[in-house]
Amino acid sequence: MKRLSPLFVVFLSVILLSSCFRNTPSETKQKHDSSNSIETSDFSSDNFNINSLEDLYQFLTFNDDRYPLISAHRGGDTDGYPENAIESFQYWAKQFPLIIECDVRLSKDSALVLMHDETLDRTSNGTGRIGKYTLAELKELRLKDSNGELTNFQIPTLEEALTWGKGNVLFTLDVKQDVPYGLLSQIIQQTNAQASVIVITYNANQARAIYRINPDLMISASVKSEKDLVKLAEAGIPDNRLVAFVGTSQPKKPLVELLHSHGIKTILGTIGNLDKQAKSRGYQVYAEYVEKGADILSTDNPGEAQKALDFYINKRNIKSPFINR
Repeated sequence: MKRLSPLFVVFLSVILLSSCFRNTPSETKQKHDSSNSIETSDFSSDNFNINSLEDLYQFLTFNDDRYPLISAHRGGDTDGYPENAIESFQYWAKQFPLIIECDVRLSKDSALVLMHDETLDRTSNGTGRIGKYTLAELKELRLKDSNGELTNFQIPTLEEALTWGKGNVLFTLDVKQDVPYGLLSQIIQQTNAQASVIVITYNANQARAIYRINPDLMISASVKSEKDLVKLAEAGIPDNRLVAFVGTSQPKKPLVELLHSHGIKTILGTIGNLDKQAKSRGYQVYAEYVEKGADILSTDNPGEAQKALDFYINKRNIKSPFINR
């Protein structure tokens, strides 16, 4: 692990109290015939050997031999496979271990469902706001793929996704504003999915709120500067409950080194310009992002990004007791 410069360490010692960060005791593409829905109930990829919260904390703690992962943005939609659909999650989980980033919204009758937009129009054959429909009504709709083609796939509930996902994938849950954290925590606990879940937050106040409701959950927090890390420490979030989303452009080296020195892994959002850069320069660019300190790549191109990670992992003979590969 690289050491911070002496000047930088002195600066940090002034603004940070080491006790604030002390850990608490732990606890490609393929066309799909949308006339036939994938049978997901018996599918098991067993990509992950994570059986407890302790396993999850260890796996998501940075070390020099960390196993880099892809996070499929909105579940990795591709031809014939819609975003935020369990069938799309399964399509990728058959190919390699990954994190599924998906979006959680609230129905009229307080069911938690997976959908990015506030309205149904873009990604389904429904219209209007999701919050005006009951779960039963939402289940009558069908999802569209990235080309706008209608599939036979339904809008999944969070409960269905988490039940399917254990052992197959990890999840980062982008929880929309109308979703109560208490209800979210209840569904995660009911499905016994705490060791499969990371909850996305966008500021220290949100991180504090979810931590107070369920202090065992892993949290993805936005960290764009040292000040953001200080705020999370002041909110009482332990290092071993955090992964840091560092933005959609390459972060400065001192920030990456600071996070890694606290054992905090980084998520780099390649969605947008960095994915475009990889498309123009070649998929090996994704490995360069990892070389520069990204531990998880949140991407719209999971297949291409994984090619680079496979090369990176094989070249360095990286293995993890938590990955069955």
